[in-house]
Amino acid sequence: QVQPEESGGGLVQPGGSLRLSCVTSGRTHRNYEVAWFRQGSGKEREFVAAIRWAGGSTWYADLVRGRFTISVDNAKNTVYLQMNSLKPEDTAAYYCAARPRQVINTISSSSSYIYWGQGTQVIVSS
Repeated sequence: QVQPEESGGGLVQPGGSLRLSCVTSGRTHRNYEVAWFRQGSGKEREFVAAIRWAGGSTWYADLVRGRFTISVDNAKNTVYLQMNSLKPEDTAAYYCAARPRQVINTISSSSSYIYWGQGTQVIVSS
């Protein structure tokens, strides 16, 4: 029902900002949760942020809390990840994922997400 497609990655200097976009095609998004994950070179996939499409609840990983903001534009079927004060350790491929709203699996459980985008690369370097 949902096909995520990410964009907005690129090269940015430390302290800079980027806004990632995730267009989620599908008939409805009301019952879905959308999350951003990232995976650095040679590292495991890790949770970044998530949002409940209906209701506006959000979750953030400790490493990005206060710097990143996740939001939804219902008219455009798009989830955004505004990334400020970027650090070199934020360098990674960022993936948008979606799942039907769940109560059992935690919001940060990557294995619980069914739909995944192809990823967009973020490089933070001087």
